[in-house]
Amino acid sequence: MPLPSVIIEPLVRAALLEDLGRAGDITTDAIVPAGLVAETALVARQAGVVAGLDLAAMAFRLIDPAIVVEVARPDGSRLAPGDVIATLRGPARGLLTAERTALNFLCHLSGIASATAAVVAAVRGHRARITCTRKTMPGLRAVEKYALRVGGGSNHRFGLDDAVLIKDNHVAIAGGVRAALERARAGVGHLVKIELEVDTLAQLEEALALGVDAVLLDNMTPAQLAEAVAMVGGRAITEASGRITPATAPAVAASGVDLISIGWLTHSVAVLDIGLDYRG
Repeated sequence: MPLPSVIIEPLVRAALLEDLGRAGDITTDAIVPAGLVAETALVARQAGVVAGLDLAAMAFRLIDPAIVVEVARPDGSRLAPGDVIATLRGPARGLLTAERTALNFLCHLSGIASATAAVVAAVRGHRARITCTRKTMPGLRAVEKYALRVGGGSNHRFGLDDAVLIKDNHVAIAGGVRAALERARAGVGHLVKIELEVDTLAQLEEALALGVDAVLLDNMTPAQLAEAVAMVGGRAITEASGRITPATAPAVAASGVDLISIGWLTHSVAVLDIGLDYRG
């Protein structure tokens, strides 16, 4: 489902204000006549999955409400090079002023959706779902996690306040797995899920004895993951993480884990090349 406008508008508005600076688009205003109307198209330069059209369209409309956006390939559509994603008609000044902001959102989010779709395809046939992490760009978490969903992935927690994830530093400061789990269980409500990161099978055995909702199996080999899944035996959700790529994901998924979390899908993914072409 698309994100509500109340979530995306502040992001788009802030990006436009950053670009407009103190004097607006002095290049376009000097070159393009005020009354000129033009038609442009958002065109894919490479294959992928489109995401972020609502943000792109909002960028144009915030600059000039007279711009009309006709979507040909909505979010989630598979793209081939040369595919027209949307056609835009309206004041030429507005089209050019909003162009970069619109493309920044569209290319970045389509890059996330495309990369996610590639990993999802790589693990097809296994039960593992591909999830994101909190490794998102500041201010863009909601839309980056949305783009990952568009690509066929699932979302991990959205912030520090919607689930407990006990990591190695929590365990070290608490003085051990038992202390960390007991304090977490005593400190949160009965509806809050608790996940524990484990690096070894010994830690996993201790966690299972104490009881957890999910275990994060960090930087384990596929063989270790398979052994961990067997140890868990359905008593907790199993999540694999740690430098997983489309090439290594199939072996990880074959271990039987429920989830594969991948941070680079949001924090360092390559953009999908999309351009704005003038049609007349």
